Amino acid sequence: MQPNPVNWFEIYVQDIQRAKAFYEQVLQVELSPLDSPTPEIEMFTFPMEMGAPGAAGAIAKVEGVPSGGNSTMVYFSCDDCAVEASRVEAAGGKICKDKFSIGQYGFIAIASDTEGNVFGLHSRPAE
Repeated sequence: MQPNPVNWFEIYVQDIQRAKAFYEQVLQVELSPLDSPTPEIEMFTFPMEMGAPGAAGAIAKVEGVPSGGNSTMVYFSCDDCAVEASRVEAAGGKICKDKFSIGQYGFIAIASDTEGNVFGLHSRPAE
């Protein structure tokens, strides 16, 4: 069986501590520092397990790379995306679209973080 095509993602930010606090509050996870080979890159990873299914990723502050306005959409898996969406504004972000059905594929909500990056929250339909 072929793995899913996405195996890593990065969300570019300008204020890494502000972005770290945002994602930790909304997703109720702890981001961990990632050693960087160069001082121009500072990263914090989302919780990950090597070899497990799904994509791993990080927030990244990269000198000369702006945040926001990109065309990449990252969806975070949730039991009920409305729960995480309810934390977005208190964490300093904005809700672009509240939870809505995507038919047989479940539900999504779309939000933007403190850095202007748009991201999705996805929950599967009840089985």
